[in-house]
Amino acid sequence: MTTPTPTPFELPEPREPEEHGQPSGVPGRAAQARATLKRLVKKAARVPALRPTARRLAPGVRQARRIWRRSLQLRMVTITLLCSSLLVGGFGYLIAKSSTDRLLAGAEQDARRQVMSGVKIAEQQLSAIPNPESPDTPGNVIRLLSSLTGGQEGVVVTMRFTRVTTASALSSTGSAWPQGLDLRPAITRELEREVTSPPGYRSFQYVSANLGDGTHTYLVWGSSVPTPQWRLDGAVELYYLFPVDTEVEVAKDIRSTVIFVGVALVLLLGVVTALVTRATVSPVRVAARTAQRLSAGLLDQRMVVDGEDEMALLADAFNQMAANLQRQIVRLEEMSRLQRRFTSDVSHELRTPLTTVRMAADLLYAQREDFDPASARSAELLQAELDRFEELLTDLLEISRFDAGFAMLDSEPTDLITVVRRVTERLEPVADRVGINLELVSPDPPVIAEIDPRRVERILRNLVGNAVDHGEGRPVTVTLGVDARAIAITVRDHGVGLKPGEEKLVFNRFWRADPSRARQTGGTGLGLSISLEDARLHGGWLEAWGSPGQGAQFRLTLPVRAGGRLSGSPLPLIPADVTVVRQHGNAAEVPV
Repeated sequence: MTTPTPTPFELPEPREPEEHGQPSGVPGRAAQARATLKRLVKKAARVPALRPTARRLAPGVRQARRIWRRSLQLRMVTITLLCSSLLVGGFGYLIAKSSTDRLLAGAEQDARRQVMSGVKIAEQQLSAIPNPESPDTPGNVIRLLSSLTGGQEGVVVTMRFTRVTTASALSSTGSAWPQGLDLRPAITRELEREVTSPPGYRSFQYVSANLGDGTHTYLVWGSSVPTPQWRLDGAVELYYLFPVDTEVEVAKDIRSTVIFVGVALVLLLGVVTALVTRATVSPVRVAARTAQRLSAGLLDQRMVVDGEDEMALLADAFNQMAANLQRQIVRLEEMSRLQRRFTSDVSHELRTPLTTVRMAADLLYAQREDFDPASARSAELLQAELDRFEELLTDLLEISRFDAGFAMLDSEPTDLITVVRRVTERLEPVADRVGINLELVSPDPPVIAEIDPRRVERILRNLVGNAVDHGEGRPVTVTLGVDARAIAITVRDHGVGLKPGEEKLVFNRFWRADPSRARQTGGTGLGLSISLEDARLHGGWLEAWGSPGQGAQFRLTLPVRAGGRLSGSPLPLIPADVTVVRQHGNAAEVPV
């Protein structure tokens, strides 16, 4: 069965008669189409002419992707529209196709019965003609065709003769056309072949043809007429042309109605989804904005509780959480304020008696040679402990300034090599006393950076002193590195190292890895804590790495320019000479 000319609306594929089985499908066509599409996309991406277009579209694509990721309401509405479009489109297609099939099936059945009746009548009428070459044959055929129409408006009946000389004289093609009507555009060669082979076979097809009164859609049925008395099998073919314009218009109306209702339904679902999603997302947005205000320090922000539903329960729970957080934060702030004030007050109040004690201790220390050995030793111990106590008070005052937010950075262009050398030269006698060799690795040209030299020198003094205290008599290496945006200083020792997790504890106040270890450089337990605050004040990083038995390494990274932002460090945190790498994370990476 064939359909040579497409009709103005969606017609079903012509159904073959029962004698010729079922239509066949084409498996794998969808997969082939997808593969072809992928190949076309890849080829288009490699076309140089499309690259400018891709560059122009890239910002819009990124913006759309950003909006898609940030809007839950947009995602929900879009997904709902897509799913509902597929669902409504599928049901609409099934409804339209089912309605069209029923309309055309009814027309086909009526036409088939009329064709079968016409074939019987034609067989009876033609059997009355003993000789097909008789001169009366054309007139008999014309009368037969007129009787076969049955008076139906628009129905056209024609016969085609082959191997019959007299009947073929009806037209140049051997067909008996109704007077003044050429039916050749409506009867295709495919239909003729199906009708003539095998004999007695009936077939139909839908065609759009212009038979003189405009283009119409026809259901064309064809059948061969048995003529055994002529002894010419397949010599006569009978064709019926039934107009199906009414069915076409009804099918169009059904399709238009289905499309209109489907689009309206999809839009309605989209609007409903948008409203429902908005009602659901709005409280979440309010909660997010309230949480942002709370994180910004506006602790009195609360959500509005409206109703008794789940959203109201969420708002009430959020408000309770915010109230509890506010109470805790206020309490902690008050405790922190009292602690800072206590530290500052104690440090200041101890200054006066410490000065008095210092004067007396200096006097005793200056006259210790006149004392007996025990008293002289006591004067020396008193002098040393007063030095340590004074250093502790100084560190406590510095910590209180950091806690109160009063620490100020006095940046100036400084040569880091000079600062590092000054620190190593000052600590070299202490290192020599315990058998440690201080090594300095630095570039030849000066390394200039905008830093506070007093604070950076204090950081390096704490780091190098800590390495000397834990170096176990092995060399300590101080390395200086620089790039366009940052400078880095690493202090590497080969002592006992750090246990897993201790690299996060070394910057805690008064923390010691081994309390029984004697300090070679003194110290108060606040040095690394102050160093961390100094690094933060510069907008830099202070990090630690360590492994048991392989020593430790501290890395200070500072921006070259004051106020600059760090994106990396010129020197690695893990030393290159480590045989078994066991990294436990950055102890104190200070975000910019």
